Amino acid sequence: MCVIIIWSRCCCLYYKLIPLNKTSRLPKMPAFRQVGEKQLPNSILFMVWSPKRDLIALANKAGELLLHRLASFQRVWSLAPNEDTGKEITSLAWRPDGKIIAFSLADTKQVILCDVEKAEILHFFSVESLVSCMHWMEVSEESSTLASFCNAEDETSHFLPKLPALPKSYSATSKIFSEEKSDEVMKLLGDVRLNILVLGGGSGFTELYAYGMYKIATLAGVAGTCRSLCLSSDLKSLSVITEIKSTENEPEITYFQLDTSLLSDCLPEVTRMARKFTHISTLLQYQKLSLTCMCEAWEDILMQMDLRLTKFVQEKNTTTSVQDEFIQLLLWGKASPELQALLMNQLTVKGLKKLGQSIESSYSSIQKLVISHLQSGSEALLYYLSELKGMALWKQKYEPLGLDAALIEDAITAVGSFILKANELLQVIDSSMKNFKAFFRWLYVAMLRMSEDHVLPELNKMTQKDIAFVADFLTEHFNEAPELYDRKGKYFNVERVGQYLKDEDDDLVSPPNSKGNQWVNFHQNSTPLKESPLLFPYYPQKSLYYVKRIMEGVIDLCLQKPAEIIGKSIKQAIGMPLYTIPTSTDTLPRLFELPSLWNDKKSGMHYIVFTMPEISPCKLYIMRKATDLSRSVSSGLVAIDLGSLLSRSIDGSAEASRYSCLDARFFDDETLTVVLKEAVEEEHRGRILAQLPLSPVYAGEEEFILDPSMKLDQQSGDIPVQSVVLENQWRTLENMKAQYVAVNGIRKVSCVLSSNLRHIRVFEMDVEDEEEEDKQDVSGDQEKLEQSLEPSLCSQEDTEEGELTEGAEAGTSDLQEENASTSEI
Repeated sequence: MCVIIIWSRCCCLYYKLIPLNKTSRLPKMPAFRQVGEKQLPNSILFMVWSPKRDLIALANKAGELLLHRLASFQRVWSLAPNEDTGKEITSLAWRPDGKIIAFSLADTKQVILCDVEKAEILHFFSVESLVSCMHWMEVSEESSTLASFCNAEDETSHFLPKLPALPKSYSATSKIFSEEKSDEVMKLLGDVRLNILVLGGGSGFTELYAYGMYKIATLAGVAGTCRSLCLSSDLKSLSVITEIKSTENEPEITYFQLDTSLLSDCLPEVTRMARKFTHISTLLQYQKLSLTCMCEAWEDILMQMDLRLTKFVQEKNTTTSVQDEFIQLLLWGKASPELQALLMNQLTVKGLKKLGQSIESSYSSIQKLVISHLQSGSEALLYYLSELKGMALWKQKYEPLGLDAALIEDAITAVGSFILKANELLQVIDSSMKNFKAFFRWLYVAMLRMSEDHVLPELNKMTQKDIAFVADFLTEHFNEAPELYDRKGKYFNVERVGQYLKDEDDDLVSPPNSKGNQWVNFHQNSTPLKESPLLFPYYPQKSLYYVKRIMEGVIDLCLQKPAEIIGKSIKQAIGMPLYTIPTSTDTLPRLFELPSLWNDKKSGMHYIVFTMPEISPCKLYIMRKATDLSRSVSSGLVAIDLGSLLSRSIDGSAEASRYSCLDARFFDDETLTVVLKEAVEEEHRGRILAQLPLSPVYAGEEEFILDPSMKLDQQSGDIPVQSVVLENQWRTLENMKAQYVAVNGIRKVSCVLSSNLRHIRVFEMDVEDEEEEDKQDVSGDQEKLEQSLEPSLCSQEDTEEGELTEGAEAGTSDLQEENASTSEI
């Protein structure tokens, strides 16, 4: 087997025929240029490059999430840990468009979605198990069905008004819902194309979340603790690396490949269903935050009247009831000494005025939130649930995905009940505002007269209607209730709005009075109406919070069934024990440990890179599996001999060293970035950062046949071995005990982390070393570069006969790589 390398410089054509047996000598590639270095105060647990931009996300041991830019490793922002979200980050992943970061927390068992631009938490959800790894992928397939769906998605704006932004004055408000100009739902959904966040944890915990929000599948049958995940971009299979405790108590690394063909076969339907459910999940969060804002708008000062009256009952010596005391004041304008002391010494004129203003302000705020936010969100929920019901009735398309029309109908009914309870609250607020206004105005004038202050003429006027309002208010609200004292520690419940905002299972203290209501009487006496599915259930004795929890439970049940059905359809296709690792006391983060996974979208392959340090310390193993389980793959497993990887030793001596691999990550589909150390490491020798092209690795024709009855590490001697010699695709990392690497092939950058997890270096991987650039004085303009290289390349024509594979000068290698055309024979 041979390789013909052809490249052109200034109309001069060069070629070289290189024999390719077991050892491949590769042409020169550019050196790596260091662009940043930093010593960090806290140990780094995770580091992941943005898939689209020159940004890297770091999570440290202190629980901080840090975002750094490539230039000089400058910090963009940091997100400090807090008690509400959590303090112990266990995994990290970027959304494929690079706009959102997902991270999981151990102490709260939550997954957080964070906006990259503003470091704001956009969404969060709880999980049942601790998340040990995550992977966020985007489907690559585009079809006309998805294109038409994109147009249909835009039509929702014609039927649904944009949700009003939540007030920024409340601490509970999520910032994404308080931005006037942002479309919060679309910001979370991103592109129309489906993207899926895959979570893995202990005891086989594996879940798939569409758009990072809606749980689309719950998987069963994966043994062990997940260490790495990779869902193929064609949705045909999921690769999982797990750690299983064997009978000898030594962890065993196992590879699983799961068949997810249902997702790929029903991609348009899955995408449509997932987007509807994601809208619903976002609206539930919006409703929850709206209700929280209403609770904050309700102030404790509104309880002051109830507590003052209760104290008055406990301290007064007369047998006259509180209601009678106030009615006497209303009728005769005179108060008993006890009531006068209560009003003038405890409540006071100033306190009454403040209380009246607080009630008016609080009730107005709550009323606005109900009308503009709760009702708008509920109408949007009804809209999307009704669309889902229509989809569920198309059983041929959506029944295999678990969409159940009956459950969706139950969800629609629950939302209707919530709307009824919100309307009831509006009626209570409206009635209370009218009664309180008349009551406080009358009491304020009475207290001014008691203090012999001047009463303004406009305040002194009370109509018969106002007196009737006050009399009704006193009759209804000022009755002593001993049973209420046993429940709430007070005899009165003058304030009626707060009871609707309590997250309790207890019945309302003062439910609405429906006596004499003709519709209620007609409904109770009509059997067909009671059984009619067209009428929403009504909970007159329960709070708004209680009805909200009922609604959330029914909708969650509606959302869970597709996840269960899709999860059951995902079956294990391959289960392969790779190797056993010795029990170690190391507490290094699992993310940095091999094996690592990669999905080659173009060729439809899963790649698994791993080492067996106990058996073959100087070999790196690469296994590949087709994402389509019906397709077989040649050269499924090969080993790379790292013994003679470099063309010369680090110190320039003739004797080449043997190396072992510390970490390996895919730079792109054709290149692997590795961190190497010498098998017998000496202090004066640094570790190696190298780029390993994969094309020569699969040049051999030997096939490895796996014996299913034996573990892979027991068959390591039968695995075909390839030896590759690198020219200058490597760099010595001086004064650094490098251990781990994170790479981004799109931005051509890598980040190397030391073994102490605090020392970081950042490299650009496709540019000349700084010293070489200064020596050659390379210009960024391609035409000027070619003109400057023309004499040197033409003069080299006679000297290239010996070793053309060494390439041109280092200063021209960038351009050589762009113009070279390489083919393998």
